[in-house]
Amino acid sequence: MVLSYQPGDLVSVYVVGVLVLSLHCCPVSVGGAALRQEVALETGATVLNHSMALVQRLERLMAAGNGSDVSLRVETADREEVKVIHVHALVLTLQSHVFQELLLPLLGHNTSTLVLEETAECAGVFDKFVRYLYCGDVSVRLDQAVPLHQLATKYQVDGLQRGLTRYMSEHLSDESPEGHVVGWYQYALQTGDVPLQDSCLQYLSWNLSSVLRSAEWASVDSDLLLSLLRRSDLVVQSELEIYEALETWVDRNRPDATTAELALQAVRYGMIPPLQLFRLQRRSLLMRRHFEAVRDHLYLAFRFHAASPVQLATYFEVNCSTFTPRNYLSASWGSPWVIGSPARDDCSFSFRTQLGPSGHDASKTVTWNALFSPRWVPLSAAASGANGGRPRIIVTPATSSPDFAGVSFQKTVLVMVRQHGRAVVRHVYNFHQSTEEVGDFLADADLQRRVSEYLIDSALYLHLVVKPVYHTLITAKK
Repeated sequence: MVLSYQPGDLVSVYVVGVLVLSLHCCPVSVGGAALRQEVALETGATVLNHSMALVQRLERLMAAGNGSDVSLRVETADREEVKVIHVHALVLTLQSHVFQELLLPLLGHNTSTLVLEETAECAGVFDKFVRYLYCGDVSVRLDQAVPLHQLATKYQVDGLQRGLTRYMSEHLSDESPEGHVVGWYQYALQTGDVPLQDSCLQYLSWNLSSVLRSAEWASVDSDLLLSLLRRSDLVVQSELEIYEALETWVDRNRPDATTAELALQAVRYGMIPPLQLFRLQRRSLLMRRHFEAVRDHLYLAFRFHAASPVQLATYFEVNCSTFTPRNYLSASWGSPWVIGSPARDDCSFSFRTQLGPSGHDASKTVTWNALFSPRWVPLSAAASGANGGRPRIIVTPATSSPDFAGVSFQKTVLVMVRQHGRAVVRHVYNFHQSTEEVGDFLADADLQRRVSEYLIDSALYLHLVVKPVYHTLITAKK
């Protein structure tokens, strides 16, 4: 990818000073029109913009080093890698206050070499960094994003820093041999880059099922692991998938007992069917090793599966994370829904889910009717004669049942998009009956465009999840 600034971002003294320098040291043959620029100071004036030609001259100036007044000696701490780059102080000082403080004292003295100590990674991309200072663009690979961001931060090149943060946020789904999202998250945490940190954490949460099966899972540190396990918006096949991935993580990372026990306690055992819980007790070495830490959690889970939610609610607080489903992709909790022509007509869809995660409700199912409308208009807006409308989904049960007592159903729509050749979760919307409740459902999606980023092969790919949430009907006995 190439990051660039707009030519208009160059300050006038930069344009004039460097252009004079480039014409003096690197003469070229250009027509008078290529050097004229009429500034639109009055109504009707025309601007002739030939700034790209200027950028090309600056690039040639940088490559040739003609008229250079400073040499940058970039070396690592052990001096195993050394680069010498001939630069022009005017260019660097106008782009960076840090370079201004470093370079100005050198001018007019015998020495014109500035020694910069950088990490091996930063030294490896320093020439790219300098090129950005001259030309305003830089090609970036995944493995170069962090060192370039470090250089932009160190030398206070704000435009490049913001551009790289945006680049990383937009390339979380790229394929890489060992994965890169976890590393970027840890880097964002160290540098205090909150937007990048939030983007990485959201991506990992909404695409956790694929992350668990990747080489990147082993690189998750204990703090990130616990942060993920405590979230309710994780998109996974089932809670059992989380437990099995935790076994793999512990086997590879060998954490201390406290970390392992905290992670085990964050698993929502009530969301795992009782038969699978029995198997874990018997076969999981991790659970046997730390059984005392999870014994009460397992005991509560078995009681949860044995009693009806109404009965359990008289003794325990059931409206808590222990009994709250995550975004499970398994057929028990929802269904994928591919809408072939999302910009045209209303369409409907029916699917079934288990009544609740409790073993007591395992044999009971609910049939759901889903209606998608691409141009729904609220009644208040329709009364005023408004046209257009926006997408909406309504999910309602096909029938009512006394079994619904003490249970409310939160619906979740996962919106899948294709990014860099991979299908990833782009948005997660939670509501109780209609996406009208969230207010921003597909607000930025232009479904009329066949090339909309929300469409995969001209279709809208959704996954509907129904999450039964139990409520305490009677004050729990202490």
